[in-house]
Amino acid sequence: MEYSFRQAQSEDIPQIWEILERAIQRRKEEGSNQWQDGYPNVSVIRTDIEKGHGYVLTDGGIIAGYCAILINDEPAYANLQGQWLTAGDFVVYHRVALAEEYLGKGLAQKMLLYIEDFARQHNIYSVKADTNFDNGGMLNIFKKLGYAYCGEVFFRGAPRKAFEKVIAH
Repeated sequence: MEYSFRQAQSEDIPQIWEILERAIQRRKEEGSNQWQDGYPNVSVIRTDIEKGHGYVLTDGGIIAGYCAILINDEPAYANLQGQWLTAGDFVVYHRVALAEEYLGKGLAQKMLLYIEDFARQHNIYSVKADTNFDNGGMLNIFKKLGYAYCGEVFFRGAPRKAFEKVIAH
């Protein structure tokens, strides 16, 4: 399969939202409280795209996955209960989700590798992310890709595990 990674456009919103709705439902079925409080929602996605932060992994004309990528823009990370590996510029990503039919094919890892490429293109060599304590899929991917556990951050009153990966130049 030939995948590509590009900035999301406003016309992608219906496909992106469908992917996120299913991901929200899957988290609920897994017994997680992650994404069960009305976040993320369509207006969050719209804002991601308007600000140029939304990215999609595509398989031809089909959107296989979505994430938001930001540079030095996660206020909660300043209050980490723990220790980051680096103190300089960083890329952070949120709202990683794959379409149902693309699950189990290693595409979340592929998307995170595209995010590392994005960081390098911006001369940034730190990638930071966080996830729920019970999100086994993401925790496993962080481990596989060499992320270091750095501590806890808090979003909307709930603790999350925070990770960082220092990438090669």
